[in-house]
Amino acid sequence: MRRLIVTLLVVCQSAQALIFGGIALFLPLIRTDLGLSFSQAGTLAAASSLTYALMQVPSGFLADRYSPRTLFLIGLLGTNLLAAMFAVLRSYDMLLINQALSGFFRALVFAPGLMLISEQFPSDRRATAMGLYVAGGFSSNILLSSTGPLLVGPLGWRLLFVLFAASGLLALVLYLRAAGPAVPKPAPDHPVRVADLPVLLRHRIVWLTGVIQFARLAVAQGFTFWLPTWLVVDRGQSLAAAGLVAALGAAVTAPANFLGGYVSDRIGRPLLVISGSLVVLTAGLALLTYVPGMPAVLVVVALISMVVQVYFGPLFALPIAVLGTQRAGLISGFGNFCANLGGFAFVYLLGAVKDATGSFRAGFLSLAALCVVALVAAFFARTRSDLSTYSRPSATA
Repeated sequence: MRRLIVTLLVVCQSAQALIFGGIALFLPLIRTDLGLSFSQAGTLAAASSLTYALMQVPSGFLADRYSPRTLFLIGLLGTNLLAAMFAVLRSYDMLLINQALSGFFRALVFAPGLMLISEQFPSDRRATAMGLYVAGGFSSNILLSSTGPLLVGPLGWRLLFVLFAASGLLALVLYLRAAGPAVPKPAPDHPVRVADLPVLLRHRIVWLTGVIQFARLAVAQGFTFWLPTWLVVDRGQSLAAAGLVAALGAAVTAPANFLGGYVSDRIGRPLLVISGSLVVLTAGLALLTYVPGMPAVLVVVALISMVVQVYFGPLFALPIAVLGTQRAGLISGFGNFCANLGGFAFVYLLGAVKDATGSFRAGFLSLAALCVVALVAAFFARTRSDLSTYSRPSATA
């Protein structure tokens, strides 16, 4: 039963990831249908990222205080219903409101989902659990990117979003049945309070991982969201070819998420996984727009995709291992808040840079520079003596 619940949690995460991934893949068609500029298209994605970011800390607080399962189910229901509405809306303003609300409900899925899947694993495999959870989103992108361009011709992008929503609602029902009746959460000796957040923020490890989180999602979303459009507009590829490249990236990223968490748990050195990933990302993003020919582009895309989220599990598990699990929702919520500020800023920035310069080059180079900043934060995190507790998670749990 544990394996079934873990599988369904990953499937639920995968289903809702189809929605955000679908907007990125079909953006050239959506932009043409609605007559949007690149800046407006970036704003459409940024609206979801902004509300998602602002809700991270409240979502984490509610997950610590109340039932993460209830929040998870509410978030999935709202996200998938809004995806169905996205398919029938034709006004840019209404689509913008739709995406802002979608970000609100997606936030109720993330931190509670991390807590739910972590409960199914021993404490010394926390990074593995978290890596597996996010790998689900990239697994769905493999299916989306490989089959979406083939289906969008006969079905249209609007009908595909209806199908995404239906699959998400089906996954929700299956999880609800497999998990059984909800077990009331026991009252803790020291309930989580809003005042706990300023106390957590006194720890330097929270801020340093927050800087790395900002860079992590700025790179992950900036790269994956604009990759199909860059290939179509700047490289002259068809949407089908761009979809296959995105599928290649997702196929490399999905197992790497799980592997990064597994290796981090096995060797007990999360910062080695984090720093190594950032070094490779810096090099890949700096090379991306300079390499000639599609074979070279494929190599660089595969290199970036291999490490773009490989450090997800170690990065989320690290501050929890240092500070303890009682405020895991708040800690994860703050980390993902920082991450989504980065995603919001750079998804918009890359579109604005394209409008201003006619090229995505300056935008991708800015992502490479951001990885260097994150490397500096990882270096200072490495000097903290309390990181030695990571290899003994039970001492802080």
